[in-house]
Amino acid sequence: MKTYSMDLRERVLAACDAKEGTRKDIARRFKVSEPWIYHLLRRRRENGDYGSWDSHAGRKPIFEGKSLKRLKALVDAQPDRTLEELRDLSGKQCSIMAVARGLDRLGSRYKKRRSTLASRTAQT
Repeated sequence: MKTYSMDLRERVLAACDAKEGTRKDIARRFKVSEPWIYHLLRRRRENGDYGSWDSHAGRKPIFEGKSLKRLKALVDAQPDRTLEELRDLSGKQCSIMAVARGLDRLGSRYKKRRSTLASRTAQT
């Protein structure tokens, strides 16, 4: 969903401050929802900011920037390292899944099995 422009936000707030009608009238006039106006007013009242909401919530990735380049260098140097080995060599305190996500962001593939021969089974 596209965010509303700052111009629209300012015009809606100005109309609310000037009491140019009820919130329902203002919502109809500017073609926005009434709850959005209440959220906008509450946000301005609580922290003084009425810009768009931050949609980048959640945890930041462990491997980004220099650490992501280091992970790439570790993989390039020896491609058959396991995820555990890559985690230990990276020097980061993280889960194995974080290493897998870092490799996914790089577009690298990782080895899923050890370098041993597969066990043979007879056909039945």
